[in-house]
Amino acid sequence: MVQLGFQRDGALPDGAVPWLHDFGKLIGRHGFAPAFRVRVHGAERVPRTGPLVVIANHSSMLEPQLIYGMLPRRCAFLVKQELFTGAAGWGLRRLGQIPVRRGAPDRAPLLTAVSVLRGGGAVGVFPEGTRGAGDVDNAERGAAWLVRASGATVIGVATRGTRKPDDGRRRFRPRVDILVGNPFTVNVDKGRAGLETATEQLRGELAAVVRALDEWREAHGIRAQGRKEQA
Repeated sequence: MVQLGFQRDGALPDGAVPWLHDFGKLIGRHGFAPAFRVRVHGAERVPRTGPLVVIANHSSMLEPQLIYGMLPRRCAFLVKQELFTGAAGWGLRRLGQIPVRRGAPDRAPLLTAVSVLRGGGAVGVFPEGTRGAGDVDNAERGAAWLVRASGATVIGVATRGTRKPDDGRRRFRPRVDILVGNPFTVNVDKGRAGLETATEQLRGELAAVVRALDEWREAHGIRAQGRKEQA
């Protein structure tokens, strides 16, 4: 079940408003209850203090909000730049989210994330880089770069049940499961080769959490439909 309390400390990016961040977490934690039956498994595994990189699979627009809400500590997520426009962009920055341009050689977002980690905070990353099946077949190098620059602990989070069925029709209050894996550390060697090796290790660890959640859901009668889940 969802943990009600969370750690109200840890670094956030410059410009973030801590009480707004905490209020946003409450919305992410409880705001989807009318539409989804959300169950969190293993939230107690999340380290409450110290630098932490949270890596998660990504198959819909719901995962960032759900994971942001359920984590038992403050966490700044890397969010695509396109969402940072107008009032929404202002709000995301005040919530402590970090804009990143996908595919752009811009280290500014990563440097902001490193400052959060070095301040003892947590940073959330979706290594797949974009929405898809959420099976973590591929991963980008950003998470490994953050780990190398900060020495942070890593934890994998898998979410299933957020995608619409193949026919596009969703059941009333479908079951959404979030599984938190065990925290682990990664030794990232210097150079591109070191990043690539560590990225594959991170991808494999996260994919294993996703598979474990798929197996758990199947054992409890929640069937996957090909690479798209039946919600």
